[in-house]
Amino acid sequence: MPEKDYLYLHLRDLPYFRALVRGVEASYYQTFDLPAPTLDVGCGDGHFASLTFERKIDVGLDPWHGPIHEAGRRGTYNLLVQADAASAPFADGRFASAFSNSVLEHIPHVEAVLADVARVLKSGAPFVFCVPNERYLSELSISRVLGKGYTEWFRRISRVSHADGPQVWEKRLEQAGFRLERWWHYFSPSAMRVLEWGHYFGLPSLAAKKLTGKWIIAPAKWNLWLTERFVRKYASTEPADDGTFTFYIARRK
Repeated sequence: MPEKDYLYLHLRDLPYFRALVRGVEASYYQTFDLPAPTLDVGCGDGHFASLTFERKIDVGLDPWHGPIHEAGRRGTYNLLVQADAASAPFADGRFASAFSNSVLEHIPHVEAVLADVARVLKSGAPFVFCVPNERYLSELSISRVLGKGYTEWFRRISRVSHADGPQVWEKRLEQAGFRLERWWHYFSPSAMRVLEWGHYFGLPSLAAKKLTGKWIIAPAKWNLWLTERFVRKYASTEPADDGTFTFYIARRK
């Protein structure tokens, strides 16, 4: 069975800059073994999981009311729980695996979240996640003109509390009760700048979302072919030494 075109699947539903990075990340999950029961830490509206996995995810966890109810309408999870991931209402060792896709960078109290994820995982259970690293901010094109003020503004609008490298994340994971097994950088600096400018070129999609409830009004090939042609050359799944995002494979001790 041929692999799905995850970039195009995301382009049908999302602004192109979000679809670009999510399409790359979705491809990575096809190589992971995430045994059930599986916990999605920060499931949001469930869109990513609905396109990425062929099976239902056992539990989706998120603190926000609106997105988690949207996730319920997608039918992607067997159970949805609205709660802070630092104090999840699950028994110790409840899950055999967990993942968190581009979520942990937004959480100020991430150390407490990691500790509680470790608590609810069985010994030896895998935990996979991805986050932006320090180059997410250092490779911004407009910062070269406007300086640190723009960098900080971009951090705020993208709600990134943590843009750190593997050494920082390894220390956090060790303290929480995980062993870091593998990591790789991805999403080149040029792709990052496409994402950066997408925040501005994507404003029509924001207007469409507010007016219609959908980011893309006409999710058809005739409407998306030019966008797809432009972004596909940046949608590489190959690891990149200077990549602006990092994927981590950890395991509960």
